[in-house]
Amino acid sequence: MEPCSPPERRRPVVARRTRPRPGETHVIDPKAPSAPAARLLALASAWLVLIGFLTGIYVAQAMTGKVPADPKVALAAHLNALLGAFLMLGVASTLRLLRYGPVGQKRLAWAFIVSNFANWLVTAVKAWWHVSGVDMTAEPRNNLVFAILGATVVAPSLIGAAGWIYGFYGPRTGAE
Repeated sequence: MEPCSPPERRRPVVARRTRPRPGETHVIDPKAPSAPAARLLALASAWLVLIGFLTGIYVAQAMTGKVPADPKVALAAHLNALLGAFLMLGVASTLRLLRYGPVGQKRLAWAFIVSNFANWLVTAVKAWWHVSGVDMTAEPRNNLVFAILGATVVAPSLIGAAGWIYGFYGPRTGAE
């Protein structure tokens, strides 16, 4: 039987510095090749958060009957803006990990920007029109919403998500 060894001593947890040490980088390094696309996504996210907050006023007006909009769909527009903004921040924070150079990163950024802003706008409008826009029907407004959602939300979202995933595989050509 082996003798018991004394337990290892753990170092106390120390608060992390807020500034990076030499050699460390921020989540978005301003000098990195991915910085322009990351900044574009972060700026778009900030605008979409503001728009989402302002859409909250629209939701309140719909819920109290002061505007003739479907309150549940108006609430969906509000949440689409906020969740889309956080999705774009997530994409921005991973750009430096992707295989794309600056041009590919900007293309990826625009796929997410277009789809998230369109998702907010189309959902806000369809709340006013009281249509779902998830399938073709006899209602012309519904069919218009369906077509616009497919072209400006669904297609760019799928392309952006697939491009984001693909960017994690293979060597990084836009490496910092």
